[in-house]
Formats: sequence, C-alpha cells, structure tokens
Amino acid sequence: MPRYRLRIEYDGTPYVGWQRQTNGHSVQGAIEAAILSLTGETVSVRGAGRTDSGVHAMGQVAHADLTRAWPEHTLRNALNAHLGQAHERIAILDAAQVPEDFDARFSALKRHYLYRIISRPAPLALEANRAWFVTRALDHEAMHAAGQMLVGKHDFTTFRATHCQANSPIRTIDRLDVTRSGDLIEMRVSAQSFLHNQIRSFAGTLKLVGEGKWTVEDVRAALEARDRKACGPVAPPDGLYFMAVDY
Repeated sequence: MPRYRLRIEYDGTPYVGWQRQTNGHSVQGAIEAAILSLTGETVSVRGAGRTDSGVHAMGQVAHADLTRAWPEHTLRNALNAHLGQAHERIAILDAAQVPEDFDARFSALKRHYLYRIISRPAPLALEANRAWFVTRALDHEAMHAAGQMLVGKHDFTTFRATHCQANSPIRTIDRLDVTRSGDLIEMRVSAQSFLHNQIRSFAGTLKLVGEGKWTVEDVRAALEARDRKACGPVAPPDGLYFMAVDY
C-alpha cells in the first residue's frame, strides 16, 4: 500500500484538537473523512504531534496508507476540495509518496513550535484567537534570558501537565528564543519531542518574567523543583503554532 506524507495547515479554533475524540470534531477526523469521501477508504491518519484544542498548525505532518497510488498534486488538490466542501479550516499544503517505513511521529528528528503574544492596551480584532492578548508591557529580553534556563536536557516535571502520558519527564530543548517586533512577542522552541502542555507552560512562566514578577533565578528554581506546583500559569492555546518537523 502506498504511503503518503501530508503537510498540513489548520486553524485549531473550531476543533477539539488534532486527535480523534468522542467529545467533538478533530483535525485528524476531518482529514480521515476527506480521504473517505475521495477514495471510499477508511484509513487512520497519524500525525507528528497531537495539538490541543485551539492550537494552530502551519506545518503539521501526517501519514496515511492508501490502496492505490495517486499523483501527488492530484491527491493534495482533491483532499483540499473535499475539505473545502465540508467547510473545514484545514489545508493540505503538499502530499508526497514516501517509503513504507516512514512514520510521521516516530521518524521525526526535531519539531518546531511558535508561541505568539501581543502585548498592548487595545483588544485584538484581526488577531483574536491567533495570539495571547496581554495588556501589560513585557520585557522580551528578560524573557529570552530566562528562557535559556530551559535549554538543554532536563527533568521537566514542573512544566508538564499532570495528566501527561509520557513515560519520562526528561526532554532536551535545543532552542528557545524570544524576540519582539512592535507589539508582537514571539517565542520559538525546537526539540525532538515535547511533553503535554510544555510549551504553554514555558510561555506562561516567561510572561511572569516579562512582567517583572519573576527573575531568571525564579525560573531556574522552578525547573529544579521538579514540581508542577512550581510552574507559572499555563498560557492559552490561541498563541501556539506547530510550525514544522524535521526528518
């Protein structure tokens, strides 16, 4: 059976998340429904990351096995047509046939995420549900400096959800950069894999630093505590984007 890698963009606002669930409409379920409409086949689409409800993607990757070969551009265009007819807020950016041992999740070498904060007094109009709206001024340089405490291999128990299903809290963060352009603050984080709510926990904690409520040493102490209670607030999903996967 030919295997296809799909690169996917979506607005996570109307979905319960990537993963198929019984309590609502998922991105995975929408793509599987489009494949069923196109091919008549019931398939399982496996993604590189299980984004939560409200989290967006500009470069999610998934794979699916089909019973016959399709021209790559035809598959992309046909799936987009079915997704459009279903009024989904999902786009297949490209489709490529890959070897049968390719796995969107387990073949991934590195995942890249972006978290966006808009710091200004006025509420968001165009950017509503696209960024975390923060009314207080934030010091992005202090946030960046504190973020370097989180780079490297650590026990991230403090920064993972209590119901996280990962076998180990040990992860290696390869990059965490915080930059600013006008009112927009961007936090870019890269690693091979992440714990549940890890990036949103980072964002909420670093916001405290940006507000001057926490210091770099407070972030270091939170990390070393290995205690979820030591974490700052979990940032909302609106500002989180799954940007890309390296293979």
